[in-house]
Amino acid sequence: MALTGTRKLLNEVIFGTDTPAGKYFDVFLIWTILFSVGLVMLASVQSWAVRHGSTFVTLEWFFTALFTVEYLTRIYCATDRRAYIFSFYGVVDLLAILPSYLALIFTGATYLMVIRLLRVLRIFRILKLVRYLRDANLLVRSLWQVRRRILVFYASVLVICIIFGSVMFIVEGPKHGFTSIPISIYWTIVTITTVGFGDITPHTPLGQTIASLTMLIGYSIIAVPTGIVTAELAHELGRDKSLARCANCGRAGHDTDSEYCKHCGYKLEDLDPPTEAS
Repeated sequence: MALTGTRKLLNEVIFGTDTPAGKYFDVFLIWTILFSVGLVMLASVQSWAVRHGSTFVTLEWFFTALFTVEYLTRIYCATDRRAYIFSFYGVVDLLAILPSYLALIFTGATYLMVIRLLRVLRIFRILKLVRYLRDANLLVRSLWQVRRRILVFYASVLVICIIFGSVMFIVEGPKHGFTSIPISIYWTIVTITTVGFGDITPHTPLGQTIASLTMLIGYSIIAVPTGIVTAELAHELGRDKSLARCANCGRAGHDTDSEYCKHCGYKLEDLDPPTEAS
């Protein structure tokens, strides 16, 4: 239904990006979000928390109240309220204010306010960075297409970790820090991913030999998921080129970041990015 009066004005300011007021509002909102998240980070520093604890609490509740009013105002002036509430940005807007209220019940929940950073994703919509969104969608599509292959790969790696962890538990035992099979599996995962924290290390010659083999396996398999995703990315890039068709001459095969047709010079139309309900 068409909006009128105050709702229409608020909708143009809060949801609009083509008007100066809408852009100023969104830029102000992004800076406010960044400031509030920075405040949460500073509050986690013990020395700052001791000296400025009351100031941090006051400012956190100020920002929470501000974002709560903004969220309720968005619901009030949205063209389709249900669509906004259950949209990506609608859910993020709600999650941005919940931690402060949850902190009244669960200690430490305040630090979850860093979720507010997700709201900064609006900068792609504000600055019309369509190509960045298109590239992000390309990556998401590629990962989704190879999800089964990646799942099979990680399941295989998990089986290897369980086998090697069990063997190390038998060879090294509690005496050298391998107090249980789960702890030994943890060591195997840390070793096979080449992280190597060093909190648990094998001491026997046989254990060190197995550890060396585990490291070599880690280097061997680390490139597998990269190859799978890279191959799918190449496929999706080729698909995108075939879909990018000029509206003037009808010829396809353009790069995803092309602005003009390489055959006739006609300006290519940008694909509209996904937006929140307004």
